[in-house]
Amino acid sequence: MTREYNPVSLRIIFFGTPDFAVPTLEALARAHDVALVVAQPDKPAGRGLQVQSPAVANKARELGLRLAQPAKVRDVLAEVEAAGPEAGIVVAYGKILPASLLKIPKRGFFNVHASILPKYRGAAPIQRAIENGETETGITIMRVDEELDHGPILSAVRTPIGPDERASQLSTRLARMGSDAMLSTLAGIDEAVETPQDHSHATLAPKIEKAEGEMCWTDAASTIYNKFRAFDPWPGIFRNDLKLVEIAPASGTGAPGTILSIDADGVVVATAGGAIKLLVVQRAGKSRQRASDFARGAGWRLGARLE
Repeated sequence: MTREYNPVSLRIIFFGTPDFAVPTLEALARAHDVALVVAQPDKPAGRGLQVQSPAVANKARELGLRLAQPAKVRDVLAEVEAAGPEAGIVVAYGKILPASLLKIPKRGFFNVHASILPKYRGAAPIQRAIENGETETGITIMRVDEELDHGPILSAVRTPIGPDERASQLSTRLARMGSDAMLSTLAGIDEAVETPQDHSHATLAPKIEKAEGEMCWTDAASTIYNKFRAFDPWPGIFRNDLKLVEIAPASGTGAPGTILSIDADGVVVATAGGAIKLLVVQRAGKSRQRASDFARGAGWRLGARLE
């Protein structure tokens, strides 16, 4: 069922950068007057390091919206002020907004955050929730202040995390939920109640570093599988120079790293608690292979111990 929203239109400035922010920008462009979109600058990306625009910049151009991509936030202050915004919306912009910017919109700035605050403040709330084995997360709409994900809450929507759901899949769901929650919040903004966060229960969700993808057979199977789900698509999980492209939970016990079975479906390897099945693997600089084919070529044998 499609929700109905208050037809009152606000003049808005939008700050956002990645794919996660695009559904909210699209929704705002349909329901409000988006006077200016601000995204991070274009950057080299991919194996060829070709300069690419972030998803929000591409969407702003597609929608015919005014776009700025300043190297520093202060470089866009005059343009923001000239736009005369009633409200500012920020979704995964990538930088903390200074007080000089926050005071420009008449109603202030509001944020779509991908967790139930105060849990998982920071750059990677989706990945950290999955990595930690959470079974529930959600979207919080909050007023932005000068501290990281610190402002009062206007609304929150919860959703379960599926046992096999990956960060990429959950991100897509939460992005849609966030756009809907933001529209609903803005529709009732004059009556909205702002609830301060309980800062004593705050937890952090720091940016993911590539080195975190390194796994150990001495980790529990659940830890490995949660990390695999959390770090999809980047940085993935790997052991030495072998990337575990696709894995699944498996049954079995043995000394960590012991190969428990090899068949056409994959390779079952014991961990400190349980086992995992390798389905698809990739050696650095090589093509992806079915784990069973890789095992045959690498000379893996039943009962052998992987480092």
